[in-house]
Amino acid sequence: MRIVIAGGHGKIARRLERLLAGRGDQVAGLIRNPDQAADLLEAGAEPVVCDLEAAGPEEVARHLAGADVAVFAAGAGPGSGAARKETVDRAAAVLFADAATRVGVRRFLVVSAMGVDEEPPPGTDPVFAAYLRAKGAADAEIRSRAELDWTILRPGRLTDEPGTGRVLLSEGGPRGSVPRDDVAVVLAELIDQPATAGRVLDLVSGDTPIAEAVAAFA
Repeated sequence: MRIVIAGGHGKIARRLERLLAGRGDQVAGLIRNPDQAADLLEAGAEPVVCDLEAAGPEEVARHLAGADVAVFAAGAGPGSGAARKETVDRAAAVLFADAATRVGVRRFLVVSAMGVDEEPPPGTDPVFAAYLRAKGAADAEIRSRAELDWTILRPGRLTDEPGTGRVLLSEGGPRGSVPRDDVAVVLAELIDQPATAGRVLDLVSGDTPIAEAVAAFA
């Protein structure tokens, strides 16, 4: 399979690229900074320089042409202000979906976050509130796209601890944390389980082997 990942230099994306390349898939990662290309090559992925805040749907569609799966794993990241939550976490996700539709890429995965369907509680840091709202708006837009076989994955608090291979995958389940290693493995399993399309899945650490947890929603 050919899989194109937006946000190709992210911590989850690079783990996913390594997994997919290691099993023989053809992987491309969209990056904004050409200096990041070497890291993608090391992970086994083709680096594609494309700034999703500046590109139009035609340009992004060219990079998606011939793909079997599109994965949106981009984010403005820590240290960015509220404006970039809008341009990356929401607008870039919609742009990526538009581009996938143009070239007929139906399978579409999104890395989102837990709790984004509700209004942030009073006292939430304004930038984090902007992030939650942007993610929620992006998810709502993707969920409206009948032309996409989408799955939205909403991990809990992300950690860099080694993965355990065991998770709790649910629809509206409890909050918690999860290693980025395990998020990447879940994404790889979701790619292999297209029957999970149309699901919004919360992910935290748990007791169920990942393949079994994903298969339960297929």
